[in-house]
Parts: sequence; structure tokens; C-alpha cells
Amino acid sequence: MPAIRLEDVSRDAFAAYGDLLIAPQPGSGRVDIVEALENLRPAARPRLTLMVAEPRKLPFRPVEMERHVHSSQAFLPLSGADYLVMVALGAGDDRPDVTRLRAFKVPGDVGINYRPNVWHHPIATLGGPGRFAVWTFVDGTKEDEEFVSLSETVTIGL
Repeated sequence: MPAIRLEDVSRDAFAAYGDLLIAPQPGSGRVDIVEALENLRPAARPRLTLMVAEPRKLPFRPVEMERHVHSSQAFLPLSGADYLVMVALGAGDDRPDVTRLRAFKVPGDVGINYRPNVWHHPIATLGGPGRFAVWTFVDGTKEDEEFVSLSETVTIGL
């Protein structure tokens, strides 16, 4: 059973999977994130979703992962709750590479943007429930998202 240590997120550590979305400091203007949002299907349209993520206690045993092959997916926290993201690149067989899973603790004032085709666990908070705005591109087909059960038991701990 692989055990994954929860890491504090950083730009460098998360770079293979996507981008951190950090709001500018007061008085410093704005940050445009257009380059980070990717839509690989011309017919897909943007979808903005508001959601609530439920808290998880550590150690935590995830059972599934998801990916969006043709779209980035951005999460912007609205409630300030720290949250957990678990990510993996593909193993070459249309499944996540469970031997290289990583789990990050993300501060509640930092958003994330997954690159297209990055496997990730659904967002889970580490305190109380957390509210998020989620941006992705969809065309209404099964190609919008894919879920798979993990092939082995994984535990995320401190």
C-alpha cells in the first residue's frame, strides 16, 4: 500500500501538473491567467461551476482519480479553507501512474489550474467544507471528463 506524504504546495513542485493561481497583493494591480486556461477542442465552451468540497481527515484513502483530456481545470477557493490536491501524470495506459502520485496542501487563498490530461483526485478540504469556483471547457460529451478507480490502495498522511 503506497503511503504519500502531504507536501506544502509550491510553484516548482506543482509545475508538472499545472499552475498556482495567486492573487496580487493590494496596490499591485491584477493578474491575468489567460495563458493558463487551455481548451483543446474548438467546439467546447467555458463552464463556470460553483461547488462545495467536503473535508477529509488524514490519513485519507482516495479511491478514484479524474482527468480532463482536452481542457485545463481551474479551482478558485471562495471560502479560504486549506485544501488537498492529489495528482499524477499518466502511466501510458490511460491510467494514472500510482507509483508517482503526489499530494499537496494548498492554502485557502491560492487557486490551482490543472493542465489538460493531468490525473487528479476530486478536491477535498482539510478543515471544514470549502466553496470553490471551477472553470473548465466542455462540449457535453463523455470526453469532458474521465474517472477511474485506483488500481491499488493509497494512503495520504502527514
